[in-house]
Amino acid sequence: MNAHAPESRWSRRWAVLLGFAGAVPAHAEGSRTTYFTGWHPGNESSRWTDNNTDGVSTSVTLSGCHTDGANGFQKANLKLWKNRDLLPDDDKGTRSNSCGKSAWGDQSSGKYYFELFSFNSGGTMSANKVVIAY
Repeated sequence: MNAHAPESRWSRRWAVLLGFAGAVPAHAEGSRTTYFTGWHPGNESSRWTDNNTDGVSTSVTLSGCHTDGANGFQKANLKLWKNRDLLPDDDKGTRSNSCGKSAWGDQSSGKYYFELFSFNSGGTMSANKVVIAY
């Protein structure tokens, strides 16, 4: 039996280490991947529900951005809104996005959406991939 004692001790150490690693929250509560085509300023995403079960920042990541403008895409301004029934929606702030990630910090529980507030050139904008994390 003594020949197996070191193996048993190492097994317990690995179990403890794996237990600690499993306790660390590594993922957002939720995310969705989508796209948009031919959006004008003022277009809104669909709504999502953030139950605020984690400390992850709400973010929108754009890739494959382009506009129909002669100058091409340079930047867009995205606005995060918290949906409020029977009240005006709550403006959580506008972030400049150069076809990358915009973040608004950890938000309280509720329904949210983003608005394409503006962009630099042209009348319509598209993004081949949009990842919303919350």
